[in-house]
Amino acid sequence: MNPPSPPGEGRGEGDLDRIVRSAVLRAPLSRAWAAVSDAGRFGRWFGVELDRGFEEGATITGRIVPTAVDAEVARLQEPHRGKPFVFVVERIEPMRRITFRWHPFAIDPAQDYSAEPMTRIVFELQEVEGGTRLTITESGFDAIPAQRREEAYRANEGGWEHQLDLVGKYLAAPGQA
Repeated sequence: MNPPSPPGEGRGEGDLDRIVRSAVLRAPLSRAWAAVSDAGRFGRWFGVELDRGFEEGATITGRIVPTAVDAEVARLQEPHRGKPFVFVVERIEPMRRITFRWHPFAIDPAQDYSAEPMTRIVFELQEVEGGTRLTITESGFDAIPAQRREEAYRANEGGWEHQLDLVGKYLAAPGQA
């Protein structure tokens, strides 16, 4: 896997609306698509147990569990074990793109995030020489309440770095996707 794109790519100075990360996964398009579009596979590398498969319009619920593919990242996820995870599958374009909406960095159990706007996450795949380019874009931070916007942005900015690495490790493991 190539290194992720540099921090800040896809945004202007001071712009806290959009995060864009991209890497080439050393896997054919069909395997990369399975890793991001199958809820069970997605959960294994992402670090979440989900209650159902991905279908357009579906609200998916689950809980955070440490990733199964990287011990160091699993250690970082451990303090959040069992916390609820909810997102909506907005659109599925097979072998090309899957789009979700969620409440970013919604980890405080004492806070109700349901009235907040959701950000949009797009996993976009493109066949390239040597594998499949995965581009992850999260946008819509502008609409998050000001008091938590920067914290949510910064947490997810680092989180997408980890997730690109995790999906690459998942695909590199024998017998995956």
